[in-house]
Amino acid sequence: MRGFFEALPFLIFVAVFIALLTGKNPLSYLGGLTMVSPLIFLGILAVIFLLSALKIIPEYERAVVFRLGRVIGSKGPGIIIVIPLIDRIVRVSLRTVTLDVPTQDIITKDNVSVQVDAVVYFRVVDPVKAIVEVEDYLYATSQIAQTTLRSVCGEAELDELLSQRDKINLKLQEIIDRQTDPWGVKVVAVELKKIDLPDDLRKAIARQAEAERERRAKIISAEAEYQAAQKLLEAAKILASEPIAIQLRYLETLHTIGLQNTKTVVFPFPFEFLELMQGLKKKQDSNQR
Repeated sequence: MRGFFEALPFLIFVAVFIALLTGKNPLSYLGGLTMVSPLIFLGILAVIFLLSALKIIPEYERAVVFRLGRVIGSKGPGIIIVIPLIDRIVRVSLRTVTLDVPTQDIITKDNVSVQVDAVVYFRVVDPVKAIVEVEDYLYATSQIAQTTLRSVCGEAELDELLSQRDKINLKLQEIIDRQTDPWGVKVVAVELKKIDLPDDLRKAIARQAEAERERRAKIISAEAEYQAAQKLLEAAKILASEPIAIQLRYLETLHTIGLQNTKTVVFPFPFEFLELMQGLKKKQDSNQR
């Protein structure tokens, strides 16, 4: 519909030109309007030309204007004036475009076959370059993104793809942005979406992760046993150096047993009594000699 209204002044001009060549009234082609004054007709024609010269450009678009085939710059936003039959405009959106990069079959540096896809966010910063320097900047950006994704991921090992995605994303953005800069396209961000691994490799990684978790669990358990042994050794040294501490420990144990409502009563055997018995036995043995 927009193209029809843009071509309407040209069609009217052709009709008037043919009518003048044939010597007829231009209004004769409109049937019942032959009685209309030629001045009114020219006024209507001027209004149509004026309306076709006014273009409304939204805030998120710019109009690249070609005058007789030569680009004269970009205009907008708002109302702009173009010369009918002489100027031609091409609208370019300045909004950020989300481009899905198709899944690519990639062989990594360590000879692992994976499938990787990504998403590219970019926008046009120079509308004139985006129209003049490249035929289709959307298609060209998509092709550059695909080739760059294959080359960058092919230079990395599998562990880097899985653990250093931020580094890979930044490298992809820098390379694609450098390639699209002459087209007036700015790459905002590049993100790897999904990395598909072969089934056997996925199972091997799962076994490796499970073994790593078991190793960490055993190390933590051994460290706990070591710390507990150290604390027991320190406690034993303190009890050995202070005999009264052993008696206090006995009393605390009796209090704990009494709180459990049990019928069994345990009385600790004092070590001093044992030492006394050993001393008496030694004294008796010496008297017998």
